[in-house]
Amino acid sequence: MSNCLLKNGRLLDPAQGLDMRGDLRMRGGRIAEIAPSLTPEAGETVIDCADCWIAPGLVDIHVHLREPGQSHKETLQTGGAAAVAGGFTSICCMPNTDPPLDSPTLVREILARAERESPCKVYVVAALTQGMRGEVPCDYHALKHAGAVACSDDAFPVQSAEVMRRAMRGCAAYGLPVVTHCEDKTLSEGASMHAGAVSARLGLKGAPASAETVHIARNALLAGETGCHLHIQHLSTAFGVALVRFFKAQGTRITAEVSPHHLLLTDAACAEFDTDAKMNPPLRTEADRIALAEGVQQGVIDCIATDHAPHAPFEKAQPFPVAPFGIVGLETALGCVLLWNSQLPDPLTPLQIVNLMSTAPARLMGLPAGTLEIGAPADVVVIDPRLRWNVDPCTLRSKSKNTPFKGWELLGKARYTFVDGALVYPAS
Repeated sequence: MSNCLLKNGRLLDPAQGLDMRGDLRMRGGRIAEIAPSLTPEAGETVIDCADCWIAPGLVDIHVHLREPGQSHKETLQTGGAAAVAGGFTSICCMPNTDPPLDSPTLVREILARAERESPCKVYVVAALTQGMRGEVPCDYHALKHAGAVACSDDAFPVQSAEVMRRAMRGCAAYGLPVVTHCEDKTLSEGASMHAGAVSARLGLKGAPASAETVHIARNALLAGETGCHLHIQHLSTAFGVALVRFFKAQGTRITAEVSPHHLLLTDAACAEFDTDAKMNPPLRTEADRIALAEGVQQGVIDCIATDHAPHAPFEKAQPFPVAPFGIVGLETALGCVLLWNSQLPDPLTPLQIVNLMSTAPARLMGLPAGTLEIGAPADVVVIDPRLRWNVDPCTLRSKSKNTPFKGWELLGKARYTFVDGALVYPAS
C-alpha cells in the first residue's frame, strides 16, 4: 500500500501542536497532505478513521529483542511484529544480548538484520562498557559511527562512580545519551521484589527504594559535572521522582521514563508468587505508584517506555526467587496507558498521551520519528481509544507470553500501523 488516504480521524501531532478533525494522505512513503477534507485520488486506498486518532507511530526507547544469543525468548521478527501490533513504528533495542552489543560490528549487524527482518524500525542502544562488565568504557566514537543512538549497560548498571564518570565524559563528547537502569547492587543483592509488607509476608528478600535512588543521585551529580545527557530508565520510586525534579531544577541534563506496569500495579501483584509480576526495578507501593502518576502529569517524567523483556515459559515457571525479571509490554502498553489515564481525576489529553508515547521519546533519542509533518516518513498509527479488549497471552505476537495483565480488560488499541506508508498491521 504505497498511497493511502486516512479520512475522518482526529489528527494528533504534538510536534506541531496539531489537534484537529481531518484527513491525512500518505504518498511514496511520506506524509503528503493534511487537511480538514481531502478528495480521494485514483488508485488510492481510502480508510475511514471515524472515532479514531491518527497519530505519529508510537516510539519505544526501551525494548529487549534478545538477539543475538537468546532467540528462544524473542527475535527481531517476533519483537517487530509485537511492536507494530501495539502501534509502535520505531523501537530502541537494548544491548544485554549474548554477546552484548559493545562493538561497531555487532551494532551494524543488528541494524542490517532488523532492516531485513523486522516490520518496524529498529535503533540500537549500544553497551556503555566492554562486555557490560562495568569496568572499561567502550569506543563511543566507533559505536556512534556504526549507528548507535545511545549507550547503556541496562540491567547491569555501572557500580563504579569513576567508571561511570569516564563513560559519561566519553558519551558527552560524541553526543550520545547515557541511558541507565539505576540500581546499587550492594543494596539489592539477592532481592526478588520490593522490600516492604508484601515481601515480609511472603518471606522473600526485597530491594529497598534506596537501591534505586542512591544511583539516581550519584548519576545525576556526575551528569551535571560532565555535561552528559542522562536518561533514567523505568523510574519506580516516589523519591526517585523527587530527585529527578530537583536535578532538573538545577539545570542538569536529566530525563526519565516510566513503564506502564509501574503506573498500574503495585507489589501486591506478587502476593500469589506470580512470576509474571516479577520485574526489575520491582513493583513498589501505592504511594510510589501515585507519585509516578504525578510525575507524568507534572512533566517531571518525560516519556513512557515499555521495558519489553520477554522470557520463555519454562524460565518464568521457576520458583519466584530464581525466575528471571521482566514482562512483555509492546502489545499491551497503549491499552494500559489509556486505561490508567481513564482512572485519573484529571486525565491527560490525547495530545499529551501521544507526546509521551511518540514525540517525546523520539526527541530524547534524536530519532527521525514522532511527527506528522509534511514530508516526514509516513510512520503512522490509527488508534481506537474506546475499544475495550481482553489480554489473552496466547494471541500475543511476541514469542514470549509473560504478562501480568493476562485476563485484564484494557482500553484502546491500534487499528492500523504504517511504516514508511506500508500497512504492517494488520498484516496482509
